[in-house]
Amino acid sequence: MDAVTYPNEEVVEFINNNVIPVRLASDAQPTAKNFNITWTPALLILDHHGIEHHRSVGFLEPIELIPSILLGIGKVYYDTNEFQEAINYFEQIVAKYPESDSTPEAVFLIGVSRYKIMHNPQPLKEAYEVLQRDYPQSSWTKKAYPYRLL
Repeated sequence: MDAVTYPNEEVVEFINNNVIPVRLASDAQPTAKNFNITWTPALLILDHHGIEHHRSVGFLEPIELIPSILLGIGKVYYDTNEFQEAINYFEQIVAKYPESDSTPEAVFLIGVSRYKIMHNPQPLKEAYEVLQRDYPQSSWTKKAYPYRLL
């Protein structure tokens, strides 16, 4: 990723504006062991307490790295029950990176987050319909399959 992704101007700007990057060698102990880093590159999104909310392992090109980080930031908010803030990050992925591998998960989590805010199952069904229409082969579509009945 050093040759392709990290030097990308859009990636540099995004990282500088959105996260606090920490780069460690895979053999940096005890950190590698503490976070169960067994392969690199490994991108972990942690909250301010050091709790992991998202992990990506393996090479990501620039067009995939940014949505993966957005997904991770959104999951920090999702996991702390700040659903509207989570939705804001997930919607950025859908709007700006519709072809990303992160987008189906973002669509799924938008539906779940809206359900948690509204206590209405309609957003779950809507998420399934978007997934079925736009990402029929995604594992997230399969996970949302029961929502078709709502």
